[in-house]
Amino acid sequence: MIDAYEDPGTPDRRGGWRYLGWLVARQWPRCLAGAVFASVWMVLLAATPYLTARAIDHGLVPGDLGALAGWTGALVAVGAFNAWLGVMRHRTMTRVRMDANFRTVKVVVGHATRLGAALRRQVGAGEVVTIGVGDVQTISRALTAVGPGVGAVVAYAAVGGLMLSVSARLALVVLLGVPVIGVLLGPLMGRLQGTETEYRERQAVLTARIGDLAGGLRVLNGLGGKGLVADAFRRDSGRLREQGYRVGAVTSWIQALGLGLPMLFLGLVTWLGARLAVQGRISVGELVAVYGYVVALGWPVAYLIEMAQQLNQGVVASRRVVAFLRLEPEPDDGVLDAPAEPAVLHDPASGVRVLPGRLTALAGARPADAATVIDRLGRYTPSDVTWGGVPLTGVALGQVRDRILVAQAEADLFAGVLREVIGAAEADGAGPRGTGGTGTGPRSGEAGGTGTGRRRGSAHGPDGPADASRGPEPAGTHAHLVHAIHTAAADDIVRGLPDGLDTPVAAQGRTLSGGQRQRIRLARALLADPEVLLAVEPTSALDAHTEATVADRLRDARKGRTTVVAATSPLLLDRADVVHYVVDGKVVATGGHRELLDTEPGYRSLVARDDEVAR
Repeated sequence: MIDAYEDPGTPDRRGGWRYLGWLVARQWPRCLAGAVFASVWMVLLAATPYLTARAIDHGLVPGDLGALAGWTGALVAVGAFNAWLGVMRHRTMTRVRMDANFRTVKVVVGHATRLGAALRRQVGAGEVVTIGVGDVQTISRALTAVGPGVGAVVAYAAVGGLMLSVSARLALVVLLGVPVIGVLLGPLMGRLQGTETEYRERQAVLTARIGDLAGGLRVLNGLGGKGLVADAFRRDSGRLREQGYRVGAVTSWIQALGLGLPMLFLGLVTWLGARLAVQGRISVGELVAVYGYVVALGWPVAYLIEMAQQLNQGVVASRRVVAFLRLEPEPDDGVLDAPAEPAVLHDPASGVRVLPGRLTALAGARPADAATVIDRLGRYTPSDVTWGGVPLTGVALGQVRDRILVAQAEADLFAGVLREVIGAAEADGAGPRGTGGTGTGPRSGEAGGTGTGRRRGSAHGPDGPADASRGPEPAGTHAHLVHAIHTAAADDIVRGLPDGLDTPVAAQGRTLSGGQRQRIRLARALLADPEVLLAVEPTSALDAHTEATVADRLRDARKGRTTVVAATSPLLLDRADVVHYVVDGKVVATGGHRELLDTEPGYRSLVARDDEVAR
């Protein structure tokens, strides 16, 4: 099977059938072995009635005990050998399916990583979950066709040849039987593809809705909208159930005809063989052989029908994987070098100017306006932003991600022990620079993303919860981690957990409160220590006392470094060196917090609402 660290290869993205062919080509020796084992195994199933017929005609009927013993011994030897072949066939095909499963998972996960920030804009979370949970398994099952599927074709031809030695009429019936079954089942297979495709699409939509519902349940409940969303979910799940019934109806007809038609076909062969025996045109042993061939034909016919069904489902699943793999990441056309020293970030669309080494705040009349500016400054949307006079889109993307970090308010938190979620793995020198350890977000360059900021060479002081970490660490790296936790006012979180930084945290930090998750995200961004930190609502879920503490410590910790926060909290705005008041995506006033309170009525009204909430 594919090794966890092995390159899965470059998948064929030209279509579902091409992708399945690529999976076979990547492990063709194993697939060939599976086909050989399955073919010989099925052919020897048909050899059993042949040997039985010889034992009857050459040993039992004439009373030749030697011949009877010889043919019986051959029958026992073939049975034992076939049992071994069955074990090898099953073992080999399990490896084939597991390889296809893991290879597809690696390809999908790798491509999701390459898409980075473009992932969420091009495909919903439900689609990715559906691919990972359902489609991967369906694709791996479809590769059964390279083992028992090939073996069924070979065994079918072999039984037809054995029938030809008994009767040309019986051979003709056998050779024409399966094509007739295929013609009858063909339209149903085509219909299955259509219904299965629609079912998968509806399933992806519903999966995305479940994720949105789970993530925003508290907010929905507080706003009284839980009932509306629940009703919409019931409608969507009802449609999915109805579509599932349609898929089940087609599948049931395929299975019914797949079982019934072969029985009719095999019954016809048995009836013809019996008539030939009564007429004296075949011997008793040949009649027994015909009956055995009919029984043996049940295996290849059943596998052929099963193979057709699984291939149809596998092609549908492969098309979905291929559609995902065709998504393109954010283009990197940048060939210019970033400014050698900290420089001004300027967004002409909004008028925001971010001076290096300052704490700049964006107070938007609508929070989405400030967040949009942050996205442009972080190069997550096309813009005319300049960095030290150089177009940001012209700078190599790797340099942008290395020096500018966007810390989103809802950045993802992966499951793991708290030190890894914050990013201590990187602090220990075990991870790539700026990765934030295992707590990676959905965007490259976001807090916990895959290329966030550069760390300063000097170690921070050992203030904060020195006893929060259990187990020895290098003094410098431990000081960085402790300082980041202290700056984010997350000391109490670490102290309150049973094992401190070694306490396991659930995915998305579900074992933590909203305010705790926000402080962990901030600590993760601070640990990355980027040259430019762009934070969206970093304290919105905190109480006034904790928020004031974070604001003071953030200002001190980032002194001399460029920091931009999108917020409307007066506690945070009061610590900023410069505040830009943004209305309808444009800067309408710039100055200090207290200056804007005195001169800008709209700003005063915006901040006063937050001030009332804080009180």
